[in-house]
Amino acid sequence: MLELALKAIFIENMIFALFLGMCSYLAVSKKVDTSVGMGCAVWFVTTVTCPASWLVSNYFLKPGEQNLIGQLFNKPDLDLTFLTFVSYIALIAAMVQFLEMFIEKISAKLYGSLGVFLPLIAVNCAILGGSLMMNDKGFTFPEAAMFGFSGGFGWLMAIVVFAAIREKMQYSNVPKGMRGLGIAFLTCGLMAMAFMGFMGIKFPEKKAEASENPVAIVEAVEVETVDVKAVEVKATEDSVEVKAAEIKVDAPVQGDK
Repeated sequence: MLELALKAIFIENMIFALFLGMCSYLAVSKKVDTSVGMGCAVWFVTTVTCPASWLVSNYFLKPGEQNLIGQLFNKPDLDLTFLTFVSYIALIAAMVQFLEMFIEKISAKLYGSLGVFLPLIAVNCAILGGSLMMNDKGFTFPEAAMFGFSGGFGWLMAIVVFAAIREKMQYSNVPKGMRGLGIAFLTCGLMAMAFMGFMGIKFPEKKAEASENPVAIVEAVEVETVDVKAVEVKATEDSVEVKAAEIKVDAPVQGDK
C-alpha cells in the first residue's frame, strides 16, 4: 500500500506525469489561498469517487454473481460495462454538487474565488482519469481507496507548489512576451522534468508465493524397477580409476508421496 501511495504522489503524479486536470490547474493557481481550496476540493472528490467507482463497477456493471442488478432480474451474466463512463460522471457530479453546497455554506469568499471552476470539477479529467485507471489496473477496494487518496493529494501538492512559484514570479523581471500563461507553461514543464527524477525509484519486486504443498504427490505410477548407473571415481596419486555400477531403485507405487 505504501508503494502504491508513493507511486500515485510522486512517480505517477496526475499533473507532472499524466498531465490530467490542466485547465483548473493553470486557471486557479495564481494565488496560494485559492489553490489550496481548489486542491482540497479535488482531493476530497478523488478520495470519495475512486472507491465509490470501484463499488459501482464491481457490484452493478461487471457481469457475475456479485452483480446486484443481475441478481434482481435473475440474469447473472448481465453486462453493463458500457455504462462505465456515464455512471462515473454521474457519481462525480453528485460528489461535486455536495461539495459545492458545502463550500458555499462555510466560506463564501472561497466559493466566489473558485468561481466557475468549482462546478467544472465534475468534468475534471484528473478525477475521471483516476477512476478509469483504477478500473483498468484491477485494484482491490483498499487499493482503490489508497489510490484515490494519494492521487488527490499529489494533485493538491502540485497546484500549491505551482501557485507559490507563480506568486514569486510576479516580482520577477519576466520578458514581456513570456508573461502570463507563457511563463506558467514553461514553469510547469520544468517542474514536470524535476518530478521525472522520482521515476528512478525502484521498489523491491514481490517474491512469488511458495506453494502450500511443496512435496509433490505422485499418483498412478506403475513401474516395477528403474535402472540407474552410478559412476564411482577413485583418485590416487598416479592414476584415476572410474567404476560403473548398476543400481536398482524401486519406483513409488500408487498412493506414495
